[in-house]
Amino acid sequence: MGAAEPLRSELWVKRRRCAVSLDPARALLRWWPSPGPGAGAPGAGRPKCGSDPPGAWGILTPILRRLRSPRSPYACSVPISEIITVEETDTRGKHYGSGKWQKMEKPFAFTVHCVKRARRHRWKWAQVTFCCAEEPLCHLWLQTLQELLDKLTSRPKHLLVFINPFGGKGQGKRIYERKVAPLFTLASITTEIIVTERANQAKESLYEINIDKYDGIICVGGDGMFSEILHGLIGRTQRNAGVDQNQPRAALVPSPLRIGIIPAGSTDCVCFSTVGTNDAETSALHIIVGDSLPMDVSSVHHNSTLLRYSVSLLGYGFYGDIIKDSEKKRWMGLIRYDFSGLKTFLSHHCYEGTVSFLPARHTVGSPRDRKPCRAGCFVCRQSKQQLEEEQKRSLYGLENTEEVEEWKVVCGKFLAINATNMCCACPRSPSGLSPAAHLGDGSSDLILIRKCSRFNFLRFLVRHTNQYDQFDFAFVEVYRVKKFQFTSSHMEEEDSDLKERGKKRFGQMCSEHPSCCCSVSNSSWNCDGEILSSSSIEVRVHCQLVRLFARGIEENPKEELDS
Repeated sequence: MGAAEPLRSELWVKRRRCAVSLDPARALLRWWPSPGPGAGAPGAGRPKCGSDPPGAWGILTPILRRLRSPRSPYACSVPISEIITVEETDTRGKHYGSGKWQKMEKPFAFTVHCVKRARRHRWKWAQVTFCCAEEPLCHLWLQTLQELLDKLTSRPKHLLVFINPFGGKGQGKRIYERKVAPLFTLASITTEIIVTERANQAKESLYEINIDKYDGIICVGGDGMFSEILHGLIGRTQRNAGVDQNQPRAALVPSPLRIGIIPAGSTDCVCFSTVGTNDAETSALHIIVGDSLPMDVSSVHHNSTLLRYSVSLLGYGFYGDIIKDSEKKRWMGLIRYDFSGLKTFLSHHCYEGTVSFLPARHTVGSPRDRKPCRAGCFVCRQSKQQLEEEQKRSLYGLENTEEVEEWKVVCGKFLAINATNMCCACPRSPSGLSPAAHLGDGSSDLILIRKCSRFNFLRFLVRHTNQYDQFDFAFVEVYRVKKFQFTSSHMEEEDSDLKERGKKRFGQMCSEHPSCCCSVSNSSWNCDGEILSSSSIEVRVHCQLVRLFARGIEENPKEELDS
């Protein structure tokens, strides 16, 4: 039978007779209880699956419930794309690789290793063993399944792994060895591992080594480790393509390699916002099945010099002060973030400056439409298409998009200025700083929090932990932008060229607001957890510049209780 033809047989799963079907056209493996003699009935003409007890099916029931087909409460299904591997199995508990046709005692069996969905977007490794009465039938199923798996070309075969042994609670190496490495071995993925010993080692390594032989780069650590990999991969790609990263208007070249994140940090914001959980096993399974998720990256420049790239939070004022103060207290461990956050909140400093931004009119969503970015996101896909059409019109001289679109200018005193390329969700803030921000729509959500009382600012912060609209305040403004600039009023002399260019280009459109009584000084920019050297910056969003081993947060199916 060819791999393109449907395959159906009567097999046994944990001493229960089942009808099992494999439809290559739909890429789906399904099985359901088949009418016939009950389990354990004599003379049934079925094999006894090893030494399994009569209640083994009941033991497996909680696992299979997660695999059930929505069509029938008694049917289970697994997409071929979510099968990790298949192998011949000795019913006494021994497994053999699918390529080794070894003689076994009757009955004959094969095991399907696959993904099962658990609560809160977690994925788990599951195993289902099918027993056959005849050896040729067992081999036919193995061969057919293996042929379908071999056609999944998006799956990685060889990966470069960077492990940060110091990030978070210092458990990176242990997490990888215990939770990830066994799954990679099961999926026949080979790896080369580099355990970093100093900051920026991963970034420097990506500039030096031959990365063409790898199918992806894996970082085991927190958001800081991911940022190192990101900068190294983008920088290496631009160098190979001859692109000057210091030019703010340069069109950056996307990297062909995907980045995988095994979360082992303190917040793991990027992983939480792209997968929905910071679980190492879940991330490893997304890597194994070859998921791909395009993601926007913002470049941050000052005076035609690249400062950094950002994928999550670019924050001035409140979040900038927190990261700057916490760096002085690293001896406190992770609790330093809570301490610095409380101290910054009580200080209640506001900062005066001018924000100029170019609205992202190509996007089909808005920051307050309460439509979060999810797997297979229509907003990201449609926005990408419209942005490409806009760039084509500009390329062929039909219009200059920057001249046609009107820049907006807002000036005043701000407690915080935040720009998010993603929702920035984490366990403490499940919805994130901007719940409707999208990963690949070519825009950033610019959030301006003007001077207000401590009580009102606390109300704003608390809303990040619940389901209420955190933008529903008179002192909060949010815009979806593709470019923006910021000039601190205390840096006018240093950045006079940038500000004068802004005045000539946009005009002055400042709003009237009461003067504040707090001290006004310069803050620092928090760029994905790193402090920037300049407060006056120019930011541009590069649509879908990098790809991750992820598929986005899946819509929550109805939670089922284990019995």
